[in-house]
Amino acid sequence: MSSLICWRCADPFWKTNDPPKSDDVLILVTNDDGVYSPGLRALAEAMATLGDAVIVAPDRNRSAVGHALTLEQPLRAEEIEPGIFAVDGTPTDCVNLGIHGLMMQRPDLVVSGINSGSNLGDDITYSGTVSAAMEASLMGIPAIAISLDAKIFSETDLLTTTQFVVLLANMVMKKGLPADTFL
Repeated sequence: MSSLICWRCADPFWKTNDPPKSDDVLILVTNDDGVYSPGLRALAEAMATLGDAVIVAPDRNRSAVGHALTLEQPLRAEEIEPGIFAVDGTPTDCVNLGIHGLMMQRPDLVVSGINSGSNLGDDITYSGTVSAAMEASLMGIPAIAISLDAKIFSETDLLTTTQFVVLLANMVMKKGLPADTFL
């Protein structure tokens, strides 16, 4: 396990004795289930094994908002813990605000999830989790959206899913993705 950091954060969220990893890898972690979602926290912890992870996620559940942007009101972000930002907007807003306002540098990867419930077929057009990854891809940043067909996650669900995502994210960071593609 590593630390969640951002340019404004003085102390890492997780302190460990693990050997340091590359400081060059920065990962933005988001979702549509909200900043307090256990799937999001498990995903961020897993991504922190690959690089520095920053959570920028909605302040509450924003499931099924699709690729919506907030246009008629100001967006607010609150740093609720070091490296963890709650935004009063959509997952797409979170990606934009994270990349263009909250993070000191452009992330190398955006990972969205772990979504509570599957995103299959037409459902992907409604999914804020999928749309967050799409927004990153539109900005030229490799992105992955992760969903799990469960309403309540067991420890085994989260462990199995995060182990897979670490392998997938590592592969994406090493080999890249074709232009205009996200997983």
